[in-house]
Amino acid sequence: MRSEARYRALFEAIDDGFCIIEFIDGPHGPLSDYVHIEANSGYGRHTGISDIIGKTLRDIEPNAPDQWLTLYGGVLESGRAIRFEQHFVAVDRYIEVSASRVEPASLRQVSVLFRDITARRQAENALRDSEATARENVQRVQLALAAGAIIGTWFWDVPSNRFTVDEAFARAFGLDPALGRIGLSLDQVIETVHPDDKASLSQAMGEALRRGGPYAHQYRTRRADGQYYWLEANGRVELAADGTPLSFPGVLLDIETRRAVEAERDRATSALRSLNDTLEQRVAERTAELMHAEEQLRHSQKMEAVGQLTGGLAHDFNNLLAGISGSMELMQTRLAQGRISELDRYVTGAQGAVKRAAGLTQRLLAFSRRQTLDPKPATLNRLVSGMQDLVTRSVGPTIEVETALAGGLWTTFVDIGQLENALLNLCLNARDAMPDGGKLTIETGNRWFDERASRQRGLSSGQYVSLCVSDTGTGMTPDVVERAFDPFFTTKPTGQGTGLGLSMVHGFAGQSGGTARIYSELGKGTMICIYLPRHLGDAETADDMSSPTVTPRASGHETILVVDDEPLVRMVAVEILEELGYHVLEADDGMSAMRIMNSGQPIDLLVTDVGLPGGMNGRQLADAIRATRPDLRVLFVTGYAENAVLNHGHLDHGMHVMTKPFLGDAFARRVKDLLIK
Repeated sequence: MRSEARYRALFEAIDDGFCIIEFIDGPHGPLSDYVHIEANSGYGRHTGISDIIGKTLRDIEPNAPDQWLTLYGGVLESGRAIRFEQHFVAVDRYIEVSASRVEPASLRQVSVLFRDITARRQAENALRDSEATARENVQRVQLALAAGAIIGTWFWDVPSNRFTVDEAFARAFGLDPALGRIGLSLDQVIETVHPDDKASLSQAMGEALRRGGPYAHQYRTRRADGQYYWLEANGRVELAADGTPLSFPGVLLDIETRRAVEAERDRATSALRSLNDTLEQRVAERTAELMHAEEQLRHSQKMEAVGQLTGGLAHDFNNLLAGISGSMELMQTRLAQGRISELDRYVTGAQGAVKRAAGLTQRLLAFSRRQTLDPKPATLNRLVSGMQDLVTRSVGPTIEVETALAGGLWTTFVDIGQLENALLNLCLNARDAMPDGGKLTIETGNRWFDERASRQRGLSSGQYVSLCVSDTGTGMTPDVVERAFDPFFTTKPTGQGTGLGLSMVHGFAGQSGGTARIYSELGKGTMICIYLPRHLGDAETADDMSSPTVTPRASGHETILVVDDEPLVRMVAVEILEELGYHVLEADDGMSAMRIMNSGQPIDLLVTDVGLPGGMNGRQLADAIRATRPDLRVLFVTGYAENAVLNHGHLDHGMHVMTKPFLGDAFARRVKDLLIK
C-alpha cells in the first residue's frame, strides 16, 4: 500500500500529461485498439480530454483513429520510442508527444507523455514572422533605393539630440558622409529646408514627438545642386513608458515627379472644371434661347389659332347677321308698303338664321367645354338604336350602316341630346369621307383603362364606355389627325364645312369627363371614338321627344318669378308666359328677387338666368330661396355654361337648365313640364 501511494504521488507530481495505454484485441485485426488504464491529472489539462480511464483511442478519435493506432502499434512492436508535435484543437495548444513501450513487452502497454510547447511554438512563429518582415522591409528598401525613390535614411537619438544619416542622405544634401555617420545637429538639416516650409515642418515634428508613432510630412529641401525639390519624410517616434521620446528613425522619399503629376492633374482638373462651367453656362443660355423661341412659337401658334377662330366666327356670324338684318329691313319696308302677306317669309328666314347662330354658338361652347349640359344616366345602346334610322337616311343609300352593340353595356352619365348631336356629326363626317359609298359602323363597348392606357388617352385610370364610328373612306394623314380637333380646321372645300364639328365632339367629350380619339390610316379609313366614364346606376327611361302640336297653356293661376338682367330677354320671357295665362313677376338681380320672395307672395316656379349682377348669381339665389322653400321648382336659363355654378350638371332635385336662345314653344313646354311634376 505504501509503494502504491508513493507511485501515485510520483505519478501526479509529473506536471506534464501522462498516461498508459494497453493493447486490446478486437474484431478489426491485431491493431484493434488501445484502452487507457492509467492517467494523471495533467493529461486532462494538456489534451482537453477528461475522464480518460477506460476509454479507447476509437472513443476519443472516432473520425481518424488509424494515425494513432499505427504510431502506438509501431512502438509496441519495435520497442523504439517516438517523439512528435501535435496541435490539439480542443485546447488550442501545441503538444510534444513522447511514447515508449512498457517492459516487459508481454504487458502490451505503451506510456505516453504530453508536454505543452505552445509558448515555444508561438515564440518561434513570431521570430519567423519578424525575420520575414525584416527581409521584406530590406528588400523593399533595396528596391526603393535602386529605383531612386528613397533619397536616404536617418536616425535621430532624441535624448542626446544626435542626428545620423546614411551616405545617400549626405550626398543628396551636399553634406560630408563621414560627418553624417558621426552625427549632425538638427539645425544643420533644417537649414536645407525651404523658408516657406520650415514652420510647418517644425510643427509636424513637434506633434510627432508628443504623440509618438508614425510620422509623414511633405516639404521642399535644397539639394546639392542648389535647387529646391519636394520630398516626403516618413518615420516613427518610439516613446518610453513615461511618454518621453527615445528615437526617431525614418527615410526621405523623392516625390518631385509625383508632385509634378499632381500639379498637372490639378491644372487639368481646374481647366476641366472651368470648361464644364463654361459649357453649363452655354447650355443654360441655349436652353433659355430655346425656351424663348418655344414660347414665341407657342404664342405664334396661339395667335394663328385665334386668328383662324376669329376669322371663322366673323365669316359665319357676319353671314347670319346679314340675313337677320336684311330680313328685318325688308319687314320694315313691306310694313310701310302694307304688304303684310310677305312678312312670314322674312320672319322665317330670320328665325332660321337665329337657329344657325345658336347652333354655331353651341359648337363653339362645346369646343371650349363651356356649353350647358343636362346630363342623365343613359345607355348608349338605346341611343344608337333610336338613331339608326335617322343615320341611315342622313348618309344616303350608297353607304351601308351597321351597328355592333356590346352586350351588358355599362351606363354612362351624359347629356343625351348633345351626345346625339355628336354621333350624328361623326356619321356625317364619315359619309363625306366615302363619296363613292362604303360601310359605316357604329360600335359600343366597355373599356377598362389601366395607368398606361389611360395616360395615353389623357384620362384617369378606370372604367369607361366607348362609342365609336368607323368608315372605309379616304382616311387621314398623321398631320391632319393631329389638327382634326382644332376649331375651323377642315379639309373640305370652301362652303362645305365650318370646321367646328370634330372640335365640338372633342370638347363635349372632355366636358363630360371623357375624351375623343382619332384612329386613321390614309386610304384605309378612319375610326373616331368617344370615351365616357362609367356611371354606377341605372339608366333613365328615354323621354318622349315628340313635339306636341299645341303649345301648352297655364292650367290654373300659377305664379312664376322671372329673373334676368337683360331687359329684352326678360321682356320676351315674361310676355311668352303671360300670353300662356301665367301670373308673372319679374326682377333684374338677385337682391330684387329675394325681396319679392320675402314679401310672402305664393310662387310656383323660379326662372332665373345664371349670371346675375350684384354679387348673387342665379344658383346662389336658388339655394337661398330653397333654404326656406325646399319644394320650389327652378329653371336655370343661361347663354353659356357656368359649369362650376351649376355643379357640372349635377343639379339638386327640382332644378333644371335650359340654354338660350330658345323657341317660345320649347320654353312653354319646359315650364309646363316643371309645374306638373
